[in-house]
Amino acid sequence: MPKYPQRFLVIGSILGALSVGIGAFGAHGLHDFLEEAGRITTFKTAVNYLWYHTFAILLVGLLSTHKPSKLIRVAGYLFLIGIVLFSGSLFLLIKTNNPSLGAVTPFGGLLFIAGWVLLAIGVTRKPS
Repeated sequence: MPKYPQRFLVIGSILGALSVGIGAFGAHGLHDFLEEAGRITTFKTAVNYLWYHTFAILLVGLLSTHKPSKLIRVAGYLFLIGIVLFSGSLFLLIKTNNPSLGAVTPFGGLLFIAGWVLLAIGVTRKPS
């Protein structure tokens, strides 16, 4: 078995722990700050997309153990970079209150879309 399925499973597991930790910290430790800043919805969006794409990365790892595919592997990396750009830019926006960081967020969203498209192609393509 190639090493990359295990890599995605480990990354997904770590991101899962981070998702829970960040979500709990936001709900309890940052709630007043987020409410005062008017950023509760932004925070929830960042955590939700982090969480959804954590599962996408785990899915890539699981699928890759049964169907190794370059397209599936690339989809996993697109999900990971998408998390950094999408959720990361939203978390930074909340911390810095710099609205120009919001311009980065759509690029993460585009990477999520591209990742899902490549995943669909990768699982339907016959092995060469």
